[in-house]
Amino acid sequence: MLLQHLSRKPIKAHIPPQVSSLLTLVCTSLLLSATTLHAQTVYRIVGPDGRVTFSDKPAVSPSNKVTAVEKAEPAATSSTATLPFELRQVVGKYPVTLYSGNNCAPCGSGRNMLTGRGVPFTEKTVTTAQDAEALKSLSGATALPFMTIGSQHLSGYSSTEWTQYLDAAGYPAQSKLPASYRASVATPLAALPIPAAVEKPAPTVPASSPAVIPAAPKNNPNNPAGIQF
Repeated sequence: MLLQHLSRKPIKAHIPPQVSSLLTLVCTSLLLSATTLHAQTVYRIVGPDGRVTFSDKPAVSPSNKVTAVEKAEPAATSSTATLPFELRQVVGKYPVTLYSGNNCAPCGSGRNMLTGRGVPFTEKTVTTAQDAEALKSLSGATALPFMTIGSQHLSGYSSTEWTQYLDAAGYPAQSKLPASYRASVATPLAALPIPAAVEKPAPTVPASSPAVIPAAPKNNPNNPAGIQF
């Protein structure tokens, strides 16, 4: 009877706070992965009339010239090669790209946060009308700063929100970058193609004039020496 009574008594498991926090973090990571948006590539499309547009879908007309101008990629391979293994794994799965502009205080705050935390990231600048159009095709707006962590899109700077997403992605809270690490240089989002060099024609060399041979002096009986002035 005592055994039956004990078997009917509910058993409550005690979960330590540390384990509970870890389970919450794992569930948050899984939730972020389940709600991940597909990464987008922005295409620069030049029509037959020379008009340039940006779209997240490549043109199907063979008369259009299409160039992919943006794709979320991890930082330069030469930089990530020196990273610790755990950090290199995170960068490979969830690369960070920061989109910034000139005279943008929140952009500077976001950049300082990533740098201070030791997060390797690629920076794209938005300074021209074409950059803004490409950003709108990518994010649906032109607000800066704009950051992607893998396929997650974060518009505007929020230290709390950025920290939550970086934590869920697995980036360390403290910098683990080696002393030899060098951040990649910021580049324009919609870099214009370099125009083909126009060859200048070779300078025309004027034809040389034939040498003028002075005429032989005529014999003058009054000037037997042939002196001329």
